[in-house]
Amino acid sequence: MNILIIGSGGREHVLAWKVKKSPLIEKLYCAPGNAGISEIAECVDIEANDIEGLVKFAKKNKINLTIVGPEAPLVDGIVDRFEKEKLMVFGPSQAAARLEGSKVFAKEFMQRCNIPTAQFRAFEDPSKAREFIQKAHFPLVIKADGLAAGKGVIVCKDIKEADAAISRIMEEKVFKEAGEKIIIEECLVGEEVSILAISDGENYVILQPSQDHKRIFDDDLGPNTGGMGAYCPTPLLDEVSLKKIEARVIEPAIRGMRREGMPFKGVLYAGLMMTEEGPMTLEFNVRFGDPESQVVLPRLKNDLVELMFASCEERLNDIQLIWDKRACVTVVMSSGGYPGEYESGKEIKGLDQFKKDENTIIFHAGTKSEGDKVVTAGGRVLAMTCFGKTMEKAIEDVYKKIEKIKFERCFFRRDIGAKALIIGHRSQAAGHR
Repeated sequence: MNILIIGSGGREHVLAWKVKKSPLIEKLYCAPGNAGISEIAECVDIEANDIEGLVKFAKKNKINLTIVGPEAPLVDGIVDRFEKEKLMVFGPSQAAARLEGSKVFAKEFMQRCNIPTAQFRAFEDPSKAREFIQKAHFPLVIKADGLAAGKGVIVCKDIKEADAAISRIMEEKVFKEAGEKIIIEECLVGEEVSILAISDGENYVILQPSQDHKRIFDDDLGPNTGGMGAYCPTPLLDEVSLKKIEARVIEPAIRGMRREGMPFKGVLYAGLMMTEEGPMTLEFNVRFGDPESQVVLPRLKNDLVELMFASCEERLNDIQLIWDKRACVTVVMSSGGYPGEYESGKEIKGLDQFKKDENTIIFHAGTKSEGDKVVTAGGRVLAMTCFGKTMEKAIEDVYKKIEKIKFERCFFRRDIGAKALIIGHRSQAAGHR
């Protein structure tokens, strides 16, 4: 069959890499793709937000399944448009995609479904928001309501920082129309984990949990980014914790969406904070996480195309997931200056040396080909991904190998996965007592 993947980042590269392994695939396209994706799929010069252009391409090229990578086209209604043309597409409807498209909608939905989350207030008027912070307890978290590429969340330790955040989001419009409304919520304390579930609207399967690292600098310092690395599995969650998350978050969300007339098909991503009171929901996303996909999907042994068809055809209750027992770690190599201003067009050297290494995959994000060279073309450039028999081995390998890839002003965190080792050592010590 012919499959089209929409998007151009690291998530889309891992989707293409995984889909390419399916015996069902005949021809794989990606629109618009990147330099890494072009090695395994035919890249098509159509942007992810050009819904009409994508529909036209899918019809002309007899596409059997379209996989939507990024959130923006989902929020813009690409699934509804494809389904109107009787084209099979993996992802949620525009109504269901509001779970990511509006943080206000998502928080109010969580309230209706009794899904645990931080206390919050929503504001459309910056002066009302400023009145609220005068009497609030700090720290607080201020979030832009709409899509902000993972950067619309600001943790504020005092009134001065909160006032500046309100100004940046609502008045300076740094996130454009995404900042027309904001959420101000209590700051939860704990460790963040990411849970991805694939749903067919009624049934669902939960993928193995991972931990993302959102801040730009080591020790979780600096501003939020789209994600600087991840590891899977995470020792933060045992079977008891996972069952609690399923019962309190995933199942109520799937049931709630169905009950409210917008059955959720596709990937439901729950960003959770593991607090002393248990799991609390920070956010819902409606697509595969990035960089979580780079560590979760390589460990999944099932045929991803089969899983996606089962989601589209409402038969996920027949699916059992099978997992690689090895640990997986990914470290994002970014352009110097990211998540602020950065330069593109820097030549990337050393990419060919890992092509025959079965334990290493380099997923491209912000890259493009220029003749026989690959150059940087974004803030997050590459994700160096390694398997290891243990988490310690995977971390050791990823940092040994990442030094062999070079581009001007390359930057990456040096502590991805360190929390897994600390938690693992604590558990071992507790077991010996």
